[in-house]
Amino acid sequence: MRKTGFVATRSPPARRPPVRFTLPDGTTESVTVHTLLNAGYAGRSQDEVAAHVAELAELGVPAPSVTPALYPVSPYLAAQTREVPVQHDRTSGEAEWALVISSTGEVLLTAACDHTDRELEVHGVAWSKNAAYDVLAEQAWRLADVEDRLDSLTLRAWADDELIQDGTLADLLTPRYWLDLLRERGLAEPGTVLLSGTIPMRPGVDQFAGHWRVALGDPATQNTIELGYRTRRLPDPIG
Repeated sequence: MRKTGFVATRSPPARRPPVRFTLPDGTTESVTVHTLLNAGYAGRSQDEVAAHVAELAELGVPAPSVTPALYPVSPYLAAQTREVPVQHDRTSGEAEWALVISSTGEVLLTAACDHTDRELEVHGVAWSKNAAYDVLAEQAWRLADVEDRLDSLTLRAWADDELIQDGTLADLLTPRYWLDLLRERGLAEPGTVLLSGTIPMRPGVDQFAGHWRVALGDPATQNTIELGYRTRRLPDPIG
């Protein structure tokens, strides 16, 4: 497994509305996102990832230079929203978890959905990640509170009420892997948000839909963090 060579350069963060998370004890954390990153090809089994890369190449999706990959995304695309504007009908979400580094440096874990333009993906994965929101849930857990049982946490997604993804965090590289990488690159600081990459789709499902829902569950406590949104087709361009 090779670590990505991603290195960030940053200017002073622009002012933008913060994202807010409610924690299990009822307290809230507000985070102004200045660095947003999407992991890709981030399965725990990199042999399976290599097979997936080969499958995507046959569909015209360019292969990454290394796996796992890490894509910088415009920070304003981190959103807690019920609606995602899209250019056409070939877009879809992905069930993911997200790490959020709070203003105090505490690491939070939440549910996320990386909405991606599949038409644009064949021209560049990084471009496709910047075409729509990274939707974040409004609740979060402290990573320290669930880290001892991370692999048992469940991750599921529904498209128009059809279950299309069903797995656990054991399918993906760990939060600790990504935190170590962020520290190596000077990015483990307040305002950084990292999405985990996604778990496999169930065979035969239709991922293109008008409504998406993602749930991150903790079987030990029966607690669940959920998000849901609809897509809205933008008007056709003139010219």
